[in-house]
Amino acid sequence: MHVTLLWAAAFMSVVTFAVHTFVGGPRVAAPLLADTNLPKASKWLNYYCWHITTIYTFVMGGAYAYVAINPEKIELVVFLSILNVSFSILSAVVAMKGNINPFRFPSTSLFASVSILGILSLITK
Repeated sequence: MHVTLLWAAAFMSVVTFAVHTFVGGPRVAAPLLADTNLPKASKWLNYYCWHITTIYTFVMGGAYAYVAINPEKIELVVFLSILNVSFSILSAVVAMKGNINPFRFPSTSLFASVSILGILSLITK
């Protein structure tokens, strides 16, 4: 396991959390809450999903740092890498379904970057 790449994945996780929270919050969450046309349940369920991502991206950074300190916990990197690849692909698919360039969604490239670092940490020494 390549510990330096795990620290890079932890750092990119913090970047992902920061972009989601401090850039996405005002640009995505605030307009969502201000929208008066959405059904109430849809609006608040979307807001709930927003916060699931906030929690996940925060914990993701701590998890990669934990494995960097405890490199024998390889299964956590495998789990995180599977999730992050899945989230990146899901982001791209949702964007394309909306006729949006997938790279207009920061989640596409941010989750991809974190997953690549995690995968590389598994296959390099």
